[in-house]
Amino acid sequence: MMTSLHTGVTGLSAQGEAMNVIGDNIANSKTTGFKASRAEFEDMMARHLTGILGGNEVGRGVRVSSVTPIITQGSIDHTEKSTDIAIDGRGYFVVKGHDGQSYSRDGSFHFDKDGFLVNNEGHRIQGYKADKRGKMTNELGDVRFPKALIPAVSTSRVDIDMNLDSRVMDRKVFDPKNPHDTSHTSTGIEVYDSQGNKHLVTIFFNKTADRTWEFRGMVDGAEITGAEDDKLAEVLAGRMTFTEDGKLDTEQVMRSNWNFRGGAKQNQKIEINFGQAIASEGGDGLKGSKQYGSKSEVITWKQDGHAAGTISDISFNGDGVLTALYNNGHTADLSQLALAKFENPEALFKIGHNRLKQSRDSGEVAIGKAMTSGRGRFFAKSLERSTVDLANEFVNLIQTQRAFQANAKTITTTDEMLAEVINLKR
Repeated sequence: MMTSLHTGVTGLSAQGEAMNVIGDNIANSKTTGFKASRAEFEDMMARHLTGILGGNEVGRGVRVSSVTPIITQGSIDHTEKSTDIAIDGRGYFVVKGHDGQSYSRDGSFHFDKDGFLVNNEGHRIQGYKADKRGKMTNELGDVRFPKALIPAVSTSRVDIDMNLDSRVMDRKVFDPKNPHDTSHTSTGIEVYDSQGNKHLVTIFFNKTADRTWEFRGMVDGAEITGAEDDKLAEVLAGRMTFTEDGKLDTEQVMRSNWNFRGGAKQNQKIEINFGQAIASEGGDGLKGSKQYGSKSEVITWKQDGHAAGTISDISFNGDGVLTALYNNGHTADLSQLALAKFENPEALFKIGHNRLKQSRDSGEVAIGKAMTSGRGRFFAKSLERSTVDLANEFVNLIQTQRAFQANAKTITTTDEMLAEVINLKR
């Protein structure tokens, strides 16, 4: 009977611990990224009535063997905050603070006064940095956007993809004083000087022979060193030839004079590229400009310069790439959020504040990028809900309460039996 008292006490203790787990789940039903846990029980060493022969064993109670987090994907809610990020998959955000590196599923972030992406404790979120060209490196560090003015970048290359009408039959002699009437077609492009000033360049095209076109770039003379203010100044001249099937065969720049006023760098080098010419560049002639029997028009064009500017907006994509939009219209990738993965995430050590630490049983951390090795992907402007199911927790609450009452009844019944034994002497 004394053993049954101890057995009942172990039951009360185990069910009390289970009640703590259920209470913690219910309390965190609205906690972002929280994973519900469950208490798992095991019986205690039994008393053997027949020794090692087996059977005839009297149990000595129960205890909580482990509290296991249920690692399942939580529902994802859409928000309107650009720095709210949810993970769909097995990964964890990498967080760095005063207590070292930790991990979290809580993606409610914001940028602090210094431009660092931080959580609600002010711990900095880690990611991969981008190089000057916007390509992601493998260097891990704080995710940050620069608040300073980004420098201007002068144009060094212009790519033009267009069609020149092969049906043009008349011959025109180009006159720089009247370029629009003495050319067959024209298009406008924009370039930037070394100080970030934008200049409009109008390129005029003249068909001089079958499959041969000359082009000239003209800029307002007031913007060119040594030119007359009230006239157009020629800054570019060249020639293109095409094959019999309309592919770009050669392109040649014969004159280039990019000398902008206002203290900008003189003799600026700007490469004008009309495509992958077959003879002059060893290309296939398929990418870029053509000469077909349809209206002359520009399909696309782009250049690599921009003015100075500051960040006007930011956004994350599904790969966790932070992209900045500048007030000069330029966009740039700044960094990419890192994701940590563990072989046994159930063994991660909870340290509070929605953060976890690596433990001996969790295995070594493997940090990488989204969509690799099962780490998952990101949802921008979203947060992951807690995985707590309140209906299920209330059912567990009732079951645990009844189990606690039953164990308490074991103790009271054993007490009554002991009282009967004592009364035998009277």
